[in-house]
Amino acid sequence: MKFIFFENEMGKAVGILKGVDKIVPLKDLMKEAAPADMNDVIENFSEAAIMELEKELESAEASISLSDVKVLAPIEYPKRHIFCLGKNYLDHANETKGLPGGTDDIPQFPIYFSKVAHPAIGQGDNVLAYQAYTEKVDYEVELAVVIGKDGIDIAKEDAESYIFGYTIINDISARNIQRKHGQWFKGKSMETYCPMGPVLVHKSEIPFPVELDIQCSINGELRQNSNTNQLIFDIPTIIHDLSKGMYLRKGDIISTGTPAGVGLGFKPFKFLKPGDVMACYVEKIGTLTNTFGKELE
Repeated sequence: MKFIFFENEMGKAVGILKGVDKIVPLKDLMKEAAPADMNDVIENFSEAAIMELEKELESAEASISLSDVKVLAPIEYPKRHIFCLGKNYLDHANETKGLPGGTDDIPQFPIYFSKVAHPAIGQGDNVLAYQAYTEKVDYEVELAVVIGKDGIDIAKEDAESYIFGYTIINDISARNIQRKHGQWFKGKSMETYCPMGPVLVHKSEIPFPVELDIQCSINGELRQNSNTNQLIFDIPTIIHDLSKGMYLRKGDIISTGTPAGVGLGFKPFKFLKPGDVMACYVEKIGTLTNTFGKELE
């Protein structure tokens, strides 16, 4: 089941993508009031409710065309900062060796940082350039895990039961700001620096352990091309380790890291230029497309 958060002349609503281009609004499948947003879905829909929705969806008529709506980020306003993993693909860790401001170490433990998205931007939205501050803006396609129930000290073997689903995040990064401040938070948290989507796929659609092709193209040029089975720290390890002594909450988002092929990894660098079109693809989820270069109005 692919949940989608969209906007049309009736306002914002949650729906389910049926086929490739039709949407069934949740309000058409429910007897009670429909959820206002995806956080409501994650907070209030049990596994049994999801199974019931799947049954209802089989006979439901899709009433809205995808082309007639604006697709928003699935979780437009995350409840908390997004938890992110640094250097979590071996090839990406290797491509950044020797670069100023970094280390040459392959991580022995997960590297965590957080990212602000208020809001996250969605399919087709523009990533602002901020040319007064940076000319070294980079792209990073990542698989994001969305937590579906609260938990602390979660065992690896129980990790999947705490997952609601999966989406795509493009972890936009201002590399010079990262280096200037000596950490990653500020350079990854500027407005519009978190494209997310285009859908939130329920975990029942994706076999566990998760092994999905992951790619990013810039203006049609394939830059990043890997599989999530190449993660240094896999999803059960991340959930287990991150939850040690700290609650993971419903709706929390964990962005699991990016593979090799970012602009910083090329010689010379291939940072984003105004007008560049970024296409981030993850198997079974879809393609998240955004354009870089518009200035803040």
